[in-house]
Amino acid sequence: MTKNYNISGQSSEVAVDSLIDEVRLVEGTFDVTVEPNEGRMTVSGENFTDADIVAAAEHAGFTILSPDTP
Repeated sequence: MTKNYNISGQSSEVAVDSLIDEVRLVEGTFDVTVEPNEGRMTVSGENFTDADIVAAAEHAGFTILSPDTP
C-alpha cells in the first residue's frame, strides 16, 4: 500500500533525513519520499498504521497534519 501524508516541520536536509530514517524504522515500511517544500510525505509498505507513522514523524520533530486521501 502507498499512503500520502500532509506534514509540517523543518525543511532542512538534516531534518528531512531524520524524518525519513524514523519512518523507515516503522515495521512494514519499505519506501519513504518527502517533499518538504510541498509539505508532503509518501510512505509505501505493508501493514503499517497511520498511528505508527504519526509517532515516527513526531519523534523526528514533524507533525502529520492529515493523511492526504483522494
